Amino acid sequence: AVAATIGKGIINPAVVNIYVILAALLGAIIWNIITWYYGIPSSSSHALIGGLIGAGIVSSGINSIIFSGLNKILIFIFIAPIVGFLGAIIFSILMMWVFKNKRPSQIDWLFKKLQIASSSLYSLGHGTNDAQKTMGIIALLLFTSGLTDTFYVPKWVIIASYTAIALGTFFGGWRIVKTMGMKITKLKPFHGFSAETSGALVLLGTAHFGIPVSTTHVISGSIMGVGAVRRYSGVRWQIARRIVVAWLLTIPMSAIIAGLSYFTISLFL
Repeated sequence: AVAATIGKGIINPAVVNIYVILAALLGAIIWNIITWYYGIPSSSSHALIGGLIGAGIVSSGINSIIFSGLNKILIFIFIAPIVGFLGAIIFSILMMWVFKNKRPSQIDWLFKKLQIASSSLYSLGHGTNDAQKTMGIIALLLFTSGLTDTFYVPKWVIIASYTAIALGTFFGGWRIVKTMGMKITKLKPFHGFSAETSGALVLLGTAHFGIPVSTTHVISGSIMGVGAVRRYSGVRWQIARRIVVAWLLTIPMSAIIAGLSYFTISLFL
């Protein structure tokens, strides 16, 4: 469902060609590299959406954008992290009540084990959302190039997309890992379990309804939520503000970069 939204619900497939896709990917990749360099966890998903918008507008005008599909995505830029934030608070309070009579050493030992399950569940939610966006782009390119008769996702595209996202996760963007794990708030196994479980439930729920949300937004909101449970000052809000500003800039900036990329490419056509 997410792959279909990305492939058919943002830009009219009739105006898409290999140059539009190339420009869209350049817009997303360049913005991702910029935010990675500064250790800011921005949304690769929204960078890709912004890239499609920018390349589509420059190539075929504003009418090439499907605003009904775009509105749903823009709304969830704000809803998804808020739901993750509130879900993490509720889940943390529930866990604190359940384990209120346990010693801290027992809680740490238990949640170190439980985090294997919660991180796996979150990774599953990550795959059902982020890898699908890559599949949608490849399927769109295959369809508009005439290599497939209808818009669908071949099995080899599924395998390739999941392999790529798994390798990217394995090699890691350690600047981002440091920001998420250490700079927003101090995380212990209990907090990590609560944030991951809350984030996973949001991702799996939105993926079911075909809503391409940002996994970055969701987990950032969840981490802020578990930090806020301890006390307001438990979250470094200055870092949080920088992250939110990057969220708001991602779609317009990647759209601008993609538009400039398409304009540059068109000079050589």
